[in-house]
Amino acid sequence: MAILLDTKLRPFGYHVVSVGTINETIAHVRETVRAAIIGAAYGVVLMHNHPSGDPQPSGADRRMTATMREASNLLQINLIDHVIYGTAEDGRLPYFSFRDAGLL
Repeated sequence: MAILLDTKLRPFGYHVVSVGTINETIAHVRETVRAAIIGAAYGVVLMHNHPSGDPQPSGADRRMTATMREASNLLQINLIDHVIYGTAEDGRLPYFSFRDAGLL
């Protein structure tokens, strides 16, 4: 999912980029960028869940985030964060934030 943000970083809309299966999805950067352009978004927060409950990013999550960062920079759309939701377990947080982790 892409949350569209205005210049004050307030959400004003969202776009479902992809609906996955139990263990995978195909999320194209062009779908996210297209939604941001059509919505005239200043910024975007990407969000998705991991049905396994483990919010740690996969290699595919990291690659998609890096590609989205490149595309959004070229188009002057701010990629604010990419958040992965899971479950709280063994003291871990129920989410992973690329921004909080210093990866954005």
